Amino acid sequence: MLCIYTGETSSQVRTEAHSNDITKHPRDDKPRPYLCTLCDKRYTTKFSLNNHKLTHTGEKLYSCTQCGNRFVDQYNLNRHMNIHTDKYKCSECGKCFIRKRSLDIHEMNHTSQQYSCSECGKHYSNQYSLSTHMITHSSKHKCSECGKCFASRRKLALHGIRHSGEKPFECTVCSKLFTTLGALVMHSRIHSGEKPFKCHLCDKAFSQSGSLTVHMRVHTGDKPYKCSLCDKSFSQSCGLQKHNLHAHSDRRMFECPYCGKRFKTKPDLKQHVRIHAGTKLYSCRHCSERFTRLDQLKEHLLKSHNEGTWLTCHICEKKFSQSSNLKVHIRRHEGVKPYVCCECSKSFCTAGELKCHVLLHSDIKHFCCGACGKYFRCKAYVKCHFKRCSQSQCFDDMLFSYA
Repeated sequence: MLCIYTGETSSQVRTEAHSNDITKHPRDDKPRPYLCTLCDKRYTTKFSLNNHKLTHTGEKLYSCTQCGNRFVDQYNLNRHMNIHTDKYKCSECGKCFIRKRSLDIHEMNHTSQQYSCSECGKHYSNQYSLSTHMITHSSKHKCSECGKCFASRRKLALHGIRHSGEKPFECTVCSKLFTTLGALVMHSRIHSGEKPFKCHLCDKAFSQSGSLTVHMRVHTGDKPYKCSLCDKSFSQSCGLQKHNLHAHSDRRMFECPYCGKRFKTKPDLKQHVRIHAGTKLYSCRHCSERFTRLDQLKEHLLKSHNEGTWLTCHICEKKFSQSSNLKVHIRRHEGVKPYVCCECSKSFCTAGELKCHVLLHSDIKHFCCGACGKYFRCKAYVKCHFKRCSQSQCFDDMLFSYA
């Protein structure tokens, strides 16, 4: 019997299906009497249904003897084992894959052709990956609670558990609750220190497969997420999003409740609020010094206690405590200026320099000298002026007192 969807709810469809003696799948003549109540999929045997139900619970009974990675069924385990062989291995970077199609898709990453999403601007190395991504912008598998879209019905069903508030899986160590067994297994690695996902090019290991995927880009140099406004590219989509927010956007949604200053991100606001509260979360293990930010502590450990590793410029051998500062320094050696002013086409090494320059094209002066009341466009300018101005006023006061 061919069943055509006419707008009924999933419960109505299930009721109608159960009213028939034998329900058949639209694509063949085999009876499929076993129904999954979570996603409406049907199966010919109870064994197949039980195997399918594991995809909703997250339970993974089959373990890889090589890396400890776990799978729902034997079929997926067998496919995974191809990773530990040279059967589907990339000739460019040495990465192995489960099946040939995955290898073919990956090898497109080594080509220069890019496919861009018209909705959000994300870039992909092949049409297949772009088509899969585009499903998330459609309403085919859309959550009725929050409107988020998913690539498959199974992922939508798993997402729906979050809205129900049901968390049946509890960690035996810290009692934290989770919606799926897979999430609990991943969390438990925090306590056990287990890192089953190992890089085959270096000694690093990771607790999550996604972390290994991102790490492999360190070896391959792959940066698939490219900025459409400048020539910068990133290994992760979150890096591109942060870059667009800091470098190409002036939206400041988060306001400080103490001074009214606005910030682009919530972490930036949290860090700023510590200045008003006097909170210094990071303490030195060698002395009584405390710091507001983690990077301040790391710099202190390097300079005062020689703990940590200095980052050295390979051109002039200047040392830095932070990788971000070293990157900007090397950029100056190479003459790379990715931040371009849209008014006069002048370019700069950092987003901060561009931001300060853009103010020259406007008459807005936000920064005021506390000594003389003069206004300036840039914070750095008012700092320099205030030093000279306050020293000059002190000298004038001294002359006045002697007179």
